[in-house]
Amino acid sequence: MSECQDDKGSNPPLADRTGRIVHLADFNPMQPARILNDVHAYWNSLRRGRAVPARSDIQPQGIRRALDHAFILERIAPGTARFRLAGQHLIDLMGMEVRGMAFCSLANSSSRGRLSDVLESVFRAPQLAQMTLHAKADYARPELSARMLLLPLTSDLGDVTRALGCIIAEGQIGVAPRRFDLTHDEVMPILEGGKTVAPSPSGLDGGRRGLKPLPLTAGERPAKRADSPESRRASFRVVPLAPASLPTGASQS
Repeated sequence: MSECQDDKGSNPPLADRTGRIVHLADFNPMQPARILNDVHAYWNSLRRGRAVPARSDIQPQGIRRALDHAFILERIAPGTARFRLAGQHLIDLMGMEVRGMAFCSLANSSSRGRLSDVLESVFRAPQLAQMTLHAKADYARPELSARMLLLPLTSDLGDVTRALGCIIAEGQIGVAPRRFDLTHDEVMPILEGGKTVAPSPSGLDGGRRGLKPLPLTAGERPAKRADSPESRRASFRVVPLAPASLPTGASQS
C-alpha cells in the first residue's frame, strides 16, 4: 500500500472503460471484513500447532494493514481487562490515550455487563469473539457503527490473560469520546467444529447474584469484629522501660 501511495504522484491517473478518470486509491477502500479477516488469519498463523499463540509472538509488521485498528488487552480480574497497547483509530474514538484504561470504557453502561461476559468467555474457554457495536447520533456526534474482534493470547507465564483485538468504526467520529451499545455478539471456537462456552455473568460476586441478606430479628445486632479498635485498645498494656545507663561522670538534667 505504501509503495502505491509513493508512486501516485509520478504516474498519471488511470481511466476506466467509460472514460472516467479514477485514482488507484478508489479501488482500495477500507473494508472492515477484510481487515478483521487479515487479523484473524495472522493470529491463526502464529499458533503453529498450539491452541493459543503467545503475546510475545505478535509483531507489528505482521498486521501492518490493521495496525491502526489493533489493540492488546490484559486481563486483571474476571470479566475485566485493560488496554496495554492501542492503535490510532481507537485513540481517535476515545479522544485520548487509552493505555491503562478499562476495556469496558468503550461501551455505554447498559452494555458493559454483556461486554464483560463476552470478554471473560474469550479468556476462559479460550475462544474467539466477534461483536457489532452501535453509537447513536447526538449533538456533534453522527451515528456510528463498528465491528470488533477479540482473539486470545497467552502471557509469558503460559496463562490465557492477554488478547489481540481489532475494532473498525464506519462513519465520521465527531466529538470524542464515542461509546457504543453492544448490539450483537458471536463466540467462535479456535478449531472449526469445536465447542464454545456461552458468555455468562463473570463478576466476582457472580455466584451470589440474586441473593439477599437475611433480615435481622428484633433486638438482634451485628456482632462486633474481633479486631475492632475497641478490642485492640483493651488489649494494650503499659510496659515500663529501664532507665538508660549514663556514662560515668555524666549528670541527669
